[in-house]
Amino acid sequence: MKRILYWFRNDLRLHDNEGFFRACVDADEVLPVFVFDPAAFAELPDLGFRKTDIYRANFLIESVADLRESLRAKGADLIVRTGPPAQILAELAETIGADAVYTSKEVTQEETNLESDLSKRLKPLNIDLSLFWQSTLYHVRDLPFSVAKMPDVFTQFRNKVEKYAQIREVIPMPDLIQLSINVNGESVDPGSMPTLATLGFSAQHTVDVRAAVAFKGGETVALDRLQRYIWEYEHIKTYKETRNGMLGEAYSSKFSAWLALGCLSPRLVNQEVRRYEAERHKNDSTYWLIFELIWRDFFRFVALRYGGRLFKPSGIKHDLSKRWRRDRVLFWQWANGKTGIPFIDANMRELNATGFMSNRGRQNVGSFLVKDLGIDWTWGAAYFESLLVDYDPCSNWGNWNYVAGVGNDPREDRYFNIYTQATRYDERGDYVKHWLPELANVPAPTVHIVSNLSADEQRKYGVVLGDDYPMPIINPNQWLKAQKDR
Repeated sequence: MKRILYWFRNDLRLHDNEGFFRACVDADEVLPVFVFDPAAFAELPDLGFRKTDIYRANFLIESVADLRESLRAKGADLIVRTGPPAQILAELAETIGADAVYTSKEVTQEETNLESDLSKRLKPLNIDLSLFWQSTLYHVRDLPFSVAKMPDVFTQFRNKVEKYAQIREVIPMPDLIQLSINVNGESVDPGSMPTLATLGFSAQHTVDVRAAVAFKGGETVALDRLQRYIWEYEHIKTYKETRNGMLGEAYSSKFSAWLALGCLSPRLVNQEVRRYEAERHKNDSTYWLIFELIWRDFFRFVALRYGGRLFKPSGIKHDLSKRWRRDRVLFWQWANGKTGIPFIDANMRELNATGFMSNRGRQNVGSFLVKDLGIDWTWGAAYFESLLVDYDPCSNWGNWNYVAGVGNDPREDRYFNIYTQATRYDERGDYVKHWLPELANVPAPTVHIVSNLSADEQRKYGVVLGDDYPMPIINPNQWLKAQKDR
């Protein structure tokens, strides 16, 4: 009798999961396992915040719980443990007499270190470790170039994969899973789901009523979101026009959170978009969602190519000439949304209150931290890692490399004029006022540079600078001058 332990990681789904599907085909009995790693929730000693804060932690718990329910519906279960993953998995594999451990292949340093640790522990037990690539739209083996020779520029990468690579078919869900639960007449204890409290959180998770989406983890919710976004509401038809929005549930797909934990497969998204194009409507917007999935692939393959350089201040360019400030006061003014720059503060307060921020917001707050304040970009990346419910190491750290000018951006010294961006994407100030209610009465033409209000205007609009709202930590009029000088 062949037994396989399947280790779920960032692939918390049954659809299009090649590793789990192969385990069910190859083995007589499969033991599905998920391990919560306490190290992922520890405080970062240098920065004073958790590696994974409450939004991500809650979303993960919900996603694992949903996977457990899906497995139980198929006559199986999910073994849940909390502790050092490699140690726990090796002990479980030995206990059940596993022939192999199957799991998904990751690419960033902490994750690959875990794979190496597990492999070393399994080797003396004569247990094989098989890794399956299943996080991207295009399979790594189908790329029309070696990873070592992949283009550094996204457009070149996209043109080549679209022309020369094929997207593989979606793998079906297993029908019935035979769970390995009895070892020498004793059942393997499924284990209880951790709570936020057992993971060390004292606060309760709450959903801010101002949030664009009340994110709930799990494959069930992900598939429902996919169905509603594409088929029920047909938001896909206008995606290209609305994707840079700031307010509301429908301006973008919001698939990123479920993609990040693998609750949703990018190949299934592609399949549904292509089906929609064939059955209903095809335009630039339908393609643009696929375009964004290719960006996601690009960052994953960049991470695979450059390894640990992705996380260093010098970035994948290994640019040692750049020097970064480590000013904690400035950093926390940025992090807490108290810079006195309304567009920056509104975005940071949304992140702090919900664990989410629009793509447009991320580019602006990143540029402000790095280019206007000169703060070490890795602090910003770590702060995003802690809070973003859709955190993905490759996309997050790859984007921050990009913003900091140490990544593979073809435009040198890319800089965002925050005032220009604010007036373009939040022309009436609705987004700023949504997250900064103290500015509710300030007229749209002045709300983005509220520091220019006279004392009489401050009284008139009910906001006292330095009291109700901070004075700016840099002079925002530089952006007005830059507009005039263009």
